[in-house]
Amino acid sequence: MALIRLHEQDNVLVAKSAVALGEVFSDWQLRARAQVPAGHKIAARAIAQGERVLKYNTEIGVATRDIAAGDHVHSHNLALGEFHHDPAFGEDVRPVAYVPAAQRATFQGIVRADGRVATRNFIGILSSVNCSSTVIHRIAAYFTPEKLAAYPNVDGVVAFAQTSGCGMASPSEHFDVLRRTIAGYVRHPNLAGALIVGLGCERNQVMDLVSSQGLREDRLMQTLVMQDTGGTRATVAAGIAAVEAMLPLANAVKREPVSASHLKIGLECGGSDGFSGITCNPALGAAMDILVRHGGTAILSETPEIHGVEHMLTRRAVSPEVGQKLLDRLAWWAEYTRGTNVQFNGVVGHGNQQGGLANIFEKSLGSAMKAGTTPLQEVYRYAEPIDKAGFVFMDSPGYDPVASTGQIASGANLICFTTGRGSMFGSKPAPTIKLASNSPMFQRLEEDMDINCGLILDGKLSVQEMGQQIFEQILRHASGEPTKSEALGLGDHEFVPWHMGVVS
Repeated sequence: MALIRLHEQDNVLVAKSAVALGEVFSDWQLRARAQVPAGHKIAARAIAQGERVLKYNTEIGVATRDIAAGDHVHSHNLALGEFHHDPAFGEDVRPVAYVPAAQRATFQGIVRADGRVATRNFIGILSSVNCSSTVIHRIAAYFTPEKLAAYPNVDGVVAFAQTSGCGMASPSEHFDVLRRTIAGYVRHPNLAGALIVGLGCERNQVMDLVSSQGLREDRLMQTLVMQDTGGTRATVAAGIAAVEAMLPLANAVKREPVSASHLKIGLECGGSDGFSGITCNPALGAAMDILVRHGGTAILSETPEIHGVEHMLTRRAVSPEVGQKLLDRLAWWAEYTRGTNVQFNGVVGHGNQQGGLANIFEKSLGSAMKAGTTPLQEVYRYAEPIDKAGFVFMDSPGYDPVASTGQIASGANLICFTTGRGSMFGSKPAPTIKLASNSPMFQRLEEDMDINCGLILDGKLSVQEMGQQIFEQILRHASGEPTKSEALGLGDHEFVPWHMGVVS
């Protein structure tokens, strides 16, 4: 069918393909009163000014003027309304039918000495401050594929540069978040070894960073300070020597069958469109329900992108305390963004608008679907270590690189990234799997997209069937099969810790 009704109570339909002015839809007894792009909404009946507009039987706004049946419904005649949803903590919690441990799916993982499981095997070089960023890039650049050929089990040497570390308040929440993020990468199971490089006079002192985060120097965790080592050239040379000493140790690993319960998947979306909430997001949610049943962990983030639908998550919270944590983070965001023209306050990006999403509530409706249907086990702050299995939430901005960086710092060993417009994103040391919402975009950008969820829209697969395929592909990528973004070499510049505070 050319128009899709997502719920019987909806007063809008979604155009499966572009609609021409005057086009007749006899199934709906409807004539289009405007040109409507694919993924956008068309009024299923007359909607009076001030009336709620429903999609998935959820309010996405109110009509700002009378809308006739067949009209295009978008930001020109739709505005955010006041909403007051009952959080109903735990009302929708349903027991999970866990797969017995002996029957759980497996993948070929790398088991670390402490029992944690990796999906990749990198050596990482991190800067404590922007002033050492050039040095860490030069150290990493030395280790070309030719130089690493002798170490086939090492996936690469990667620099994680950042633009802060000084000129910032300390102590402060921003300072704590930066240190927590760096430490999360240092101890990430996908890093066999790590080198931290500082300048020497920055606020984020290397030794204080190490001690405050409970890190410990050994053969696979080293530090350098440029002002002590002898400057740029000397630090590059010392860094190369330090990594060279780590390589034989990092190479001494092998993949072996491990339970899917060791998977922690960061859930992201970017460049969403009107089809994201119909195809890729619910299909990824179906895959996460399977993962949770197999003992794994699904990490939803991007707090501004659940704004307006948070009650759907609080109703799945395992306790009022967990549900309240989520509401507390949203209250923090309301204060943090007060008076600013940002996504949390209703404005979505140009690509979202072009793709058919009128405001943040409509975008949130699709974004939340990535999390599936299982209980919300815990809510974490940005980059906090995730220590509970199942569906969890980690607070973050909606900006994809920042959100993914926090998820990886929290322990995500894979990222699943849904997109309707076509985001060109990749990450290290945890790889990114990209899921397209529609077939035309997938075919146009196939070199960047891993999975075509447009098959749902095309009538070739159900959401549940697509979810099963996603889960099986996750297992293959976790076992070492490269993702499209890895094949393209993405991930060297996508380490973006959250900048929260004043720069002075």
